[in-house]
Amino acid sequence: MIIATTDAVPGKKVVSHKGFVKGSTIQAKHIGSDILAGLKNIVGGEIKEYSDMMDKARKTAIARMVKEAEGMGANAIVGVRLQTSGVMNSASEIVAYGTAVIVE
Repeated sequence: MIIATTDAVPGKKVVSHKGFVKGSTIQAKHIGSDILAGLKNIVGGEIKEYSDMMDKARKTAIARMVKEAEGMGANAIVGVRLQTSGVMNSASEIVAYGTAVIVE
């Protein structure tokens, strides 16, 4: 599966648009990570536990989007975007979305 943030794939021709596809996941913080984050907040630096959690969430959302596109018979997704939003005090939703297409 080709995934592109652009509206076209360089060197390829879009021969069919299959439609909008998306994948999402909601990740909640872990109490252990919160404790470590509180300590990092004092001394500064990257909160690796949260970075790892959000990286996993992005990968999950993208994988779900790809699965939906494959179900439509697409071999590429163009115009891919990622969006995040808070859904409650300690949880965030990650959404990956784009247009499923067939390219040659």
